[in-house]
Amino acid sequence: MAIRNIGVIGCGTMGAGIAQIALQAGYLVTVNEVNLELLDKGLGRIYRSLDKMQEKGQIDDARKGEMTKRLLSAATLDELDQCDLVIEAVVESLDVKTKLFAALDAACKKGAIFASNTSSLSVTQIATATSRLKQFVGLHFFNPPTLMPLVEVIKTMTTDEAVLQEIIEFVRLLKKVPIVAKDSAGFIVNRLLTPYLLDAIRAVGDGMGSVEDIDAGMKLGCNYPMGPLMLADFIGLDVLYNAANILFEEYREKRYAPPPVLKRLVIMGYMGTKAGMGFYDWSDPKKPKPAQLAI
Repeated sequence: MAIRNIGVIGCGTMGAGIAQIALQAGYLVTVNEVNLELLDKGLGRIYRSLDKMQEKGQIDDARKGEMTKRLLSAATLDELDQCDLVIEAVVESLDVKTKLFAALDAACKKGAIFASNTSSLSVTQIATATSRLKQFVGLHFFNPPTLMPLVEVIKTMTTDEAVLQEIIEFVRLLKKVPIVAKDSAGFIVNRLLTPYLLDAIRAVGDGMGSVEDIDAGMKLGCNYPMGPLMLADFIGLDVLYNAANILFEEYREKRYAPPPVLKRLVIMGYMGTKAGMGFYDWSDPKKPKPAQLAI
């Protein structure tokens, strides 16, 4: 089955980005949200992004108009009944995702492939809420999807090989680079990245160095584009904390245990860039400075 018609559930930063790159690749895209207010906000994100592309000369009027015509909205899941592929990009909650896919299983056509954008949850466990275990994969896009070139394609024990190859080709047509990972917590990237970030947070808590010096050390000493503590702020300290707990629960290895400093910051609401405060003060996003915290 050729994939032509894409459904995207969730139209926040990730969902809107996924919808946009699918539009750019020539697909018919239908987006859905839990209510009309969030749906309108999500569509607005996509339209504004297309406007910026036009302003930069990346697309012309005709191209933008053609892409806009292929962007549809759905107030209900039943309106996704003709989609060939449905990608979920909702909150990172097993309960929310399994309930959503159970409803999609009833609403979508029999041949439709389902994909979850989860970054840390068990794709297998999510898939068991449906009757299509052979047609279920993980598609982990990175934030922001419009810029980040990598997509992790997660294969479960029951994913059909033909479906896997079709999804790999789909990712390539999006002009992204697919890598295949087995369904284990954290997949490839987050399983390797999370301990690195947590070690940096432990280093702050142990007084090994200041936030600024630890980040400078990794940037200048290892030629990384961004220090681990600033990266943690961009990811979201709450997202990192939840992912660490999932990984620790799966592997029971100390390196995945979230440090007390991280837990305290999340409790206080200091969740990084989205909250305006984390390891850095983001009052001026263009000039972040280390937060004045008695860690």
